[in-house]
Amino acid sequence: MAAATATLSPPSVTPPTYHRIVSPTLTIPADPLQPIPVGLLACQRDPLLRELATTAVSCRVSQSPAPPSNGREGKKKKVAPTPTAPLLEVILHDTIIFPEGGGQPSDVGILTSSDGEQWDVVEAKRHGGHAVHYVRLKPEQNVDDALRLFAPGAVVGVSLGEQGYKRRLDHACMHTSQHLLSAVLETRLNVETLAWSLTAAPAPCYVELARGLSPEEIAYVQEEANRLVFEGRSVHIEVEELDPSVKVMSGPSVGIPSDYTGGVKRTVVIDGIDRNPCCGTHLPSIHNLQLFLLPNTEALARSTSSSVRLYFLAGPRLITHLTSTHTLLTNAASIMSCGAPQVPERVQQVVDERKKATKRVEDLEAELAAVLADEFVNAPPREGGELVLHRHRTDDSANPLTFLSAISTAFVNKVAEKGSGVSYLVVLTSSPSAQTSTSTTVVLVIGSDDKKVKAAGDELKAKLNVKGGGKGPRWSGKFIGVWKDGREGATVASILGSLTF
Repeated sequence: MAAATATLSPPSVTPPTYHRIVSPTLTIPADPLQPIPVGLLACQRDPLLRELATTAVSCRVSQSPAPPSNGREGKKKKVAPTPTAPLLEVILHDTIIFPEGGGQPSDVGILTSSDGEQWDVVEAKRHGGHAVHYVRLKPEQNVDDALRLFAPGAVVGVSLGEQGYKRRLDHACMHTSQHLLSAVLETRLNVETLAWSLTAAPAPCYVELARGLSPEEIAYVQEEANRLVFEGRSVHIEVEELDPSVKVMSGPSVGIPSDYTGGVKRTVVIDGIDRNPCCGTHLPSIHNLQLFLLPNTEALARSTSSSVRLYFLAGPRLITHLTSTHTLLTNAASIMSCGAPQVPERVQQVVDERKKATKRVEDLEAELAAVLADEFVNAPPREGGELVLHRHRTDDSANPLTFLSAISTAFVNKVAEKGSGVSYLVVLTSSPSAQTSTSTTVVLVIGSDDKKVKAAGDELKAKLNVKGGGKGPRWSGKFIGVWKDGREGATVASILGSLTF
């Protein structure tokens, strides 16, 4: 017997009751040379439709190398990319490719001209009340041919393609789930949704709320939302003529933009749960849209207000999240040689043991630093009594400068204990055991005379290209490359030999 596979798939056909025109005077334009306005597009009338035959209304070469942002920019202004191929702006009588709006990103898809040639739609935008398809030409495609094939009245096939339909399904799942989540938050907890973001897959989407939620509240909202999901509440669209005096709608959507000229007001209705103006694509049912809320919120602080983000997953993103999370947990369990339920406990044991090992290493390094410092103090001085020396170490410590600093501290303390007022200049260097052209050797200079320390540092910069600096009796830097005692070590010895006290 074949194994059963659980899937979260939408109905294969949109019910005829999904799209409802409630204004008696509102009709869908039938003239093939007139574009159907955004709000009445085929993608909005039937979100499960994969392909459509229509006609071209206009086609022109875009003046921009990339589709415009509709006046919206992120926190960091994007630099326009260098044009790689011509970009066309195509307006069709009807389309199943959704133009960006309502917080929902654009669809992508394919246009097929009358000669069978396929043209890639990389994005669709709303201009006024019309959907504009941005077609990026392939290297073998010609602009003149495109303008001829998409001339007014030309027959055009529109399809989402496999990847485009997966994108549509993901967006519809997340957008409909957001409406459900916001409705439950408002009706059950009286928490209004201030904004939301349909992030790029497979990342969780989020709703922005005026206050944080406790773990108990998050669990309650998730339970209530999924109770409605299991009931299989239906979703339908009500379309009416737009009152020109009404421009801003309440709710988490962006409302009706001031530049919208399509003359249509579109309301998404989840049966018995929510009514919300929105232009996005929504599934005809919330059945199978099981909702998962990440059990914490992310606080945001702004100059004028504060809010939190509640992240959620549904549909294909939820399956992707569960699959990747299970894979990570299984791999961690294998590494830890334990069952998945024991991973947190075993990880805690490893962390505790690591802390103990780190403490033990620190204690041993302190003891070793004291021994080395004692060796340096008892090293033979110069004829004038100055203690000038260089000591190099091969050390694979995660932070070799910390150990060199411990040695220098112990050395200075031992010099002070002797109380003889000895002048000293010490250069300590540390390299990893396996060196390459990108390896880092740490350099530390300490001395009783600030000027001599600075002079030694300047010479190290000039002769060994050591990058660093310091102040007073201490100077530190880094040497990049392979350190050899007979070469770099000899240069350090030469530098120290040239300094007089």
